[in-house]
Amino acid sequence: MDGTYTLVPSGSQKPPSSSGLKWFLILVFGLLVVTGSMIAAYYFTHGDQMGVTVVRMEGTMVTGEVSDGENIGSEVVGKELRQAADDPMVEAIVLRVNSPGGTPAAAQEIIGDLEYAKTKKPVVVSMGDMATSAAYYVSAHADRIYANPDTFTSGVGVIWKFSDISRWMDKEGYNLSVVKSGAKKDMGSTARPLSSDEEAYAQKIVDESFNTFISDVTSQRVISRSDIDDGRVIRGADAVKINVVDELGNLNDAINGAKRMAQSRG
Repeated sequence: MDGTYTLVPSGSQKPPSSSGLKWFLILVFGLLVVTGSMIAAYYFTHGDQMGVTVVRMEGTMVTGEVSDGENIGSEVVGKELRQAADDPMVEAIVLRVNSPGGTPAAAQEIIGDLEYAKTKKPVVVSMGDMATSAAYYVSAHADRIYANPDTFTSGVGVIWKFSDISRWMDKEGYNLSVVKSGAKKDMGSTARPLSSDEEAYAQKIVDESFNTFISDVTSQRVISRSDIDDGRVIRGADAVKINVVDELGNLNDAINGAKRMAQSRG
């Protein structure tokens, strides 16, 4: 009858079907088997890397979401570091570095994410062919650094290059007119050399950036400033002697070291 509800006495309700319960239990059991198989397959295929995630920082470091084989973006590396840090299945992180460096801003963005990861679990750096300049800037923040004997590392310094093709332009009869709002607005134009005032200003920026760079590195590691402030590249075998890196070893050594660090924290 419309507009009414019929109450059924509890004693008149039928018990649940036993066949329905049976199929429910079969379904649950099947899901458990599949989940267990997936977990077992994960650990079987990952073998020695069980509990350790390798994040790769390969190429020239730039800000943004770039990963094209030549450049690696800070957002790409940072995202992977944070994901590994928040993953309960990951016990430690190895940052595999093979980079000549890049922009200070890119390094600073990655360092922020690396420091976040360190609050959750150990972060170890494994250096490949090279980890110089801004790539070492990042590496210095890791809990431990591994390098090969002939890895190129350190190269601590800042460089800003300017090109001048004005004499070629004069020779070719190429003329360029510039209308600008400020004296330094076209600073760095290839159509003219730097003025003495512009050169002094560029040097000031480079010096300030370098002081931030080297002060940060020496605050993270016990390194004599005089051992690295000339900006030279240092072989891994020599870098160990002055504490630029901690230990000689390849990626597998770094993974094993990261696992030991995780176990000691546990």
